[in-house]
Amino acid sequence: MLSNNIVVELQNLIGAENLIIENEALRTYKQDGLSGYSGDPSAVALPGNEKEVVGVLKICNKHNLAVVTRGSGTGLSGGAIPKQGALVLSTARLNNIVSIDSKKRIAKVQPGVRNLMVSQAVDKYGLFYAPDPSSQIACSIGGNVAENSGGVHCLKYGLTLHNVLRIRAVTIEGQVFEAGSEAFDTPGYDLMALLIGSEGMLAVITEVSLRLIPKPFCAQVILASFDDIQKASEAVAGIIASGIIPAGLEMMDQSMVIAVEDFVHAGYDLEAKAILLCESDGTFEEVQEEVLALKKILLDYGATNLRMSKDDEERAVFWSGRKNAFPASGRISPDYYCIDGTIPRRRLGDMLLFIAELEKKYSLRCLNVFHAGDGNLHPLILFDSTKPNQFNETEKFGEEILLKCIEYGGTITGEHGVGLEKLGSMCVQFSHIERETFSLIKEAFDSKHLLNPGKVIPSLTRCAEKGRMHIHKGNLRFPDLPRF
Repeated sequence: MLSNNIVVELQNLIGAENLIIENEALRTYKQDGLSGYSGDPSAVALPGNEKEVVGVLKICNKHNLAVVTRGSGTGLSGGAIPKQGALVLSTARLNNIVSIDSKKRIAKVQPGVRNLMVSQAVDKYGLFYAPDPSSQIACSIGGNVAENSGGVHCLKYGLTLHNVLRIRAVTIEGQVFEAGSEAFDTPGYDLMALLIGSEGMLAVITEVSLRLIPKPFCAQVILASFDDIQKASEAVAGIIASGIIPAGLEMMDQSMVIAVEDFVHAGYDLEAKAILLCESDGTFEEVQEEVLALKKILLDYGATNLRMSKDDEERAVFWSGRKNAFPASGRISPDYYCIDGTIPRRRLGDMLLFIAELEKKYSLRCLNVFHAGDGNLHPLILFDSTKPNQFNETEKFGEEILLKCIEYGGTITGEHGVGLEKLGSMCVQFSHIERETFSLIKEAFDSKHLLNPGKVIPSLTRCAEKGRMHIHKGNLRFPDLPRF
């Protein structure tokens, strides 16, 4: 509970109606999209403009009150879960598109604007905003910046980092600053790149300038079926090796295909061990030429069936299956736990076979969907939180996947962030010196550790407790698994 003095200060600043302190209303803010983890906020502040954000942060800094910034709550690593007694600063009311410059192809938006809203707003100018996470209907731009989100088209058009020009933000002391520039370059250190993906640990974002892209004249999707997971994996590597960068290149295994097809009826091949969705976009001539080349590569790598979208409507249907992978999984299981890691493309098949062995080991099902083009995995482990110890087994399952990502030369996250979920894995991925450097950056922005405390950077004590990783001549060994 907040002290009466803090409550009064906050209510005087943002209005009593914009400060949530009732226990029942606070329940909404205990969790984000990550199953199995929850926090206990003392209050939720909903500032309506930058001046109010500044005021809220100054009050929190004065009273040494921890602050967790929250967008739409769709995050999948526990990044928006509040530490015990922390204040949640919601950006829900900061939801305006400030301006659209169609000639410069820039949209200025507040952090609470939903991802899809941007493309809808600029569609009349023949433009769109490229990053398109599966949660784009609900997720906010501020959250996208905090996690450096991607989406099914990030292979060609880049992550959030590559589509943001400028960020306006506020420090814990209430100082407003800008990073990046709408010009070609900006002097000094690249603080914008530091802020993107920082998971709310360095500053609170109040405005973002987004790069807009002309809509392609046409696009076509190839839906390719494979009777072998390894063949599908090799086809992905073969496409990239050929020099072609598709607009999207996604993979789903048979279990996910069956779950999705029952939900959206996209016309997927239920007999396939894996399917690839491969999209080409550009001018009519470019798409025609690229699709021919892609068809040949896919057939050369063993595709058993190819279907091409006939029009935009069918293309949207093909993608609807991939974009509904998460809700489709939720229909067949009481709970699911989504892992996010990245590996070299050539190891996709190996990872799927490894996950199949883990399914037997833990007696849990796992449905797999990948941003195959950049090796970003999203295995969804199905479990039932009402069954004793099943969530703990699910965590172990996920830990093993993350450790295998490191072993394969990949990383423990592609776009979901570290949050609470991957703190233990950070001790394996990064050395003591690297983690210490992360801490120094945090100190420079937030010396009191009030912004999103306890996330991303594990304490030295925590890593010492998990210290079962050994490094010998550059090779990683895992005698047993670190606990989160």
